[in-house]
Amino acid sequence: MRNPEQTVGNMADKLKTAFIGSVDEQGYPNVKAMLQPRKREGIKVFYFTTNTSSMRVRQYLSDNKACVYFCDNRFFRGAMLRGTMEVLTDAQSKEMIWRDGDTEYYPEGVTDPDYCVLKFTAISGRFYSNYHSEEFTVE
Repeated sequence: MRNPEQTVGNMADKLKTAFIGSVDEQGYPNVKAMLQPRKREGIKVFYFTTNTSSMRVRQYLSDNKACVYFCDNRFFRGAMLRGTMEVLTDAQSKEMIWRDGDTEYYPEGVTDPDYCVLKFTAISGRFYSNYHSEEFTVE
């Protein structure tokens, strides 16, 4: 892969679903499908919305190790990013990625206490395509 930032970035922008991974209290991996990231900074930082009361938030607060996986079924390729997940509840972060229609999930609006932001910061990744995998570092 010549340009991880372009390749993975295009996947993140075009694919409607991303998978996030966390570690549970017994040390086992947990994976969940999410809507695509609301915002990204290159392929280093991704922002997702979720419920503050969710199991995933509890897991990230206990152990911040995380991964994000993008799967392109059409071309049978995937990109996994490893890193850490932060749970953000400050007004600025919540407002930054809020969209019209989010009241469907968070009825009290951007200040809904059950609305928070997941901020994923990548350190490395692995890309699979054409029967070949390769590791890369995220700058």
